[in-house]
Amino acid sequence: MPARPGTTLDGTWDRKLRSGAIQPDRVVDLHGMTLDRAWSAIDAALERASDAGDRVILLVTGHHRPGEPPIQRGRIRAAVHDWLAVSRHASKIAAVRGAHPRHGGGGSLYIVLRRR
Repeated sequence: MPARPGTTLDGTWDRKLRSGAIQPDRVVDLHGMTLDRAWSAIDAALERASDAGDRVILLVTGHHRPGEPPIQRGRIRAAVHDWLAVSRHASKIAAVRGAHPRHGGGGSLYIVLRRR
């Protein structure tokens, strides 16, 4: 059984991500998207990144901001980890980490792809 996305980086990668020393190969901004559109955008970005040999995707989900109904905020951010775990690309994902503040901090994630 392959490792769950997010569990297989070595300490060097984690230090570089935490310090913001890694420059993402690709950026996917999900602001203003519906759940369905966001899922499609993530899937397409993972496909293109894998085909191009990219290693790090910056996924901009936006910060969770509590709101009163009927406003529902943070739904994409809440679903991302589950989506990635069941994605057809899950076996290509080495890790998912929170982004450094220069790359969006709590409103963004790094998706690190495995080497081919």
